[in-house]
Amino acid sequence: MKKIILLGALVFAISGCSSWGGGDSASGGADAAASKAAISAAEAAVKKAAKVGGEWRDTKKKFLKKAKAAASKGDHEKAIKLANKAKAQGEMGYKQAMDEKNAGPWVF
Repeated sequence: MKKIILLGALVFAISGCSSWGGGDSASGGADAAASKAAISAAEAAVKKAAKVGGEWRDTKKKFLKKAKAAASKGDHEKAIKLANKAKAQGEMGYKQAMDEKNAGPWVF
């Protein structure tokens, strides 16, 4: 019985040590392909929002521009974070435009 518990603890300890990787791209770090995909998705969401008049002010000029700059400098984690923020704003801008599409005065 003690051998099984000892073996279980050993397996647990070894598997826990392997999760403390170095942070390179093989162990889950952001890479160029991921940042490029995130930026492309953000551009598509922003374009969709712009078609219906729902583009928000800072989305394209601030977040998407900074995401592209970060990707070109090699800071892919920051690029993905900013691109995801731009994508979320694009999606929310589209939803807002669609929700307000048929809005009018509310009369009792």
